[in-house]
Amino acid sequence: MNTIDLKEKKFNKLITIISIIVPLVVVVLFNVRIPNVEPLGFLPPIYAGINGLTAVLLVVAVIAISKGNRKLHQTLMTTCIALSLVFLLMYIAYHMTSDPTKFGGEGILKYIYYFILITHIALSIAIIPLVLKTYAKAYLENFEAHIKIAKITFPIWLYVAVTGVIVYLMISPYYIH
Repeated sequence: MNTIDLKEKKFNKLITIISIIVPLVVVVLFNVRIPNVEPLGFLPPIYAGINGLTAVLLVVAVIAISKGNRKLHQTLMTTCIALSLVFLLMYIAYHMTSDPTKFGGEGILKYIYYFILITHIALSIAIIPLVLKTYAKAYLENFEAHIKIAKITFPIWLYVAVTGVIVYLMISPYYIH
C-alpha cells in the first residue's frame, strides 16, 4: 500500500468516527437543558444567516472552480466547512438553553414544513461524511475522485443550507420571545 492509500485509509477511519460521533453528540446535547441560564433566543436568526451564507459561498465556490480558480475554490470550501461547524455549535447552544419550538402552521403548510424539516435533518446527517470525503480527496490531490464525489456532495449540501434557512423562516413566527 502506497503513502496516499495509507493516508486515505486514515482519513476514512477519522471520517467514519466523526460521522458517527457528531450526530450522536447532537442528539444527546439536544436533550440537555442547562438550568438557570438565559435562553439564547438571539441565535436562530444568526445560524439561519450562516446557512444562507454557506449556500451562497457553495455556489460561488463552484463558479470559481469552473473558471479554474482552484485557490479561491479551496478557500471558499474551507470557509463553508468552518461556517457549518459554527452553525452546529450555535444550534447546540440554542437547544441547550431553550425549550423546543412547535410549528404552529396548519393544513398543507404543516406537511410542507415537516417534509422540509425531516429531509433537512436526514441530509444534514448524511452530508457529514460526504463533505469530509470530498475534502479529503482534494487534500490528497485525488482530483478525479474529488470531482466525482463533489457532484453528489454539492447539491445535497446546498439543499441542507437552503432548507436550513427555509425551516427557520417557517418556524420563526412561533418562537417564544
